[in-house]
Amino acid sequence: MQLGARKPRTTARILLTLIVVLVIGVGLWLALRQGPPPTVELTTDRPAVGTATTVIARFAEPAGGLGAVRLELVQGGRTEVLAERRFDRPLPLPWRRGAGEPEAVLEAVVGSSAQGWLAEGELVLRAVADRSTGPLRSAAPMVAELALAVRLRPPGLELVSSQHYARQGGAGAVVYRVGDTAVRSGVQAGEHVSVGAPSPGGGPGDRFVIYALPWDLGEGSSVRLFAEDDAGNRTERPFLDLFRPRPPGADTIELTDAFLSKVVPAIAANTPGFDGSRPLLEQYLEINGPLRRAELARVAGLAASSEPAFRWSGPFLQLANSARMAGFAEVRSYRYDGREVDRQTHLGLDLASTARAPVPAPSSGRVVLAGWMTLYGNAVVIDHGYGLMSLSGHLSSIAVSEGEEVERGQIIGSSGATGLAGGDHLHLEIFVHGQPVDPVEWLDGAWIANNITSKLEGAR
Repeated sequence: MQLGARKPRTTARILLTLIVVLVIGVGLWLALRQGPPPTVELTTDRPAVGTATTVIARFAEPAGGLGAVRLELVQGGRTEVLAERRFDRPLPLPWRRGAGEPEAVLEAVVGSSAQGWLAEGELVLRAVADRSTGPLRSAAPMVAELALAVRLRPPGLELVSSQHYARQGGAGAVVYRVGDTAVRSGVQAGEHVSVGAPSPGGGPGDRFVIYALPWDLGEGSSVRLFAEDDAGNRTERPFLDLFRPRPPGADTIELTDAFLSKVVPAIAANTPGFDGSRPLLEQYLEINGPLRRAELARVAGLAASSEPAFRWSGPFLQLANSARMAGFAEVRSYRYDGREVDRQTHLGLDLASTARAPVPAPSSGRVVLAGWMTLYGNAVVIDHGYGLMSLSGHLSSIAVSEGEEVERGQIIGSSGATGLAGGDHLHLEIFVHGQPVDPVEWLDGAWIANNITSKLEGAR
């Protein structure tokens, strides 16, 4: 009986020994472990540093969590901590993987506005993240660095052309020269920017731009020629010798049930995704407002890829034997059942001739849109180069295709009453860098000679 009692005691000792070995093993694993390296990413909103460049550092370690993270700026032996955070790490037990802080973002502004001691040359941005390790083992932190040029002086800007006269809602041209650090230049008029281009055959810094002045631009003091570098440093200067205000015209349009029944269902049927089950007036207001703005944005998007070439020459063509009806920048009040229900601005020129009159291409260029454009109905948009475009709308038929090259005077379709049109006519709209401008200027050969071609003689 006494000999048999030894077996349970032996088993208990073995079991205890195994437990001790396991505890020691787990302890050594926890003390010596090295977790996976965190990922560190550095990005900036500009490729160089000037007045203010935003820096973002992103850190991630989903397995064991992050410890301390830090964002630093280094230049000329000086280091400045821009931002830092520390996180409590839970006990790194196997069943608690991922229990720590898995991600972190640090953001800071770098530039002369935030660090007055910066000098031109180069700086280094450094993002540092501690690695997850046991108490008996350390590992070098993960570090990401990004070297950026520091530019604190704005680029040079010299006006070359002279005698610049323009009016509200109109256009013009200016020739200028920029310094070698400039990466973007042009004309700023209120919120609208007309981006310049290298002058064909000119020197490295020679630029020109055909610019637009928005119809609702209040005064000319906001019109500036500008040049900026990749660090955001910017030079501006006025260049207009004369700005002519042009108060918008006014018109009132009475909406009737008969008119709504005529135009709205046809537009709804040709516009994918349009809800035609609503009351006619509600549908009309969507077409005349949000969809109008969407089509203008669509043309502005096309202008961004305008061909850098002079495709046009001379005055633009008017529809033959046509009378000029509604003009540019007329503020229209839309009334229904005795009350105003909408207010929009007419940004083109309406030309009336005979029904289904042949419509010529206003000038040479490439067709970038030929099809349905909601309130414009059937329309053709032609790129004439360097941000200059024309739109011919309300066509009854279209005779050209997208991508087709057309010559000045070539028939592109027939006038009609598609879209929001009360009768057969042509709606002609001219865009400069996506901004509608007065078409009457572009139909006038003398205006083009005085305000566009005479300025561009050295750029063409």
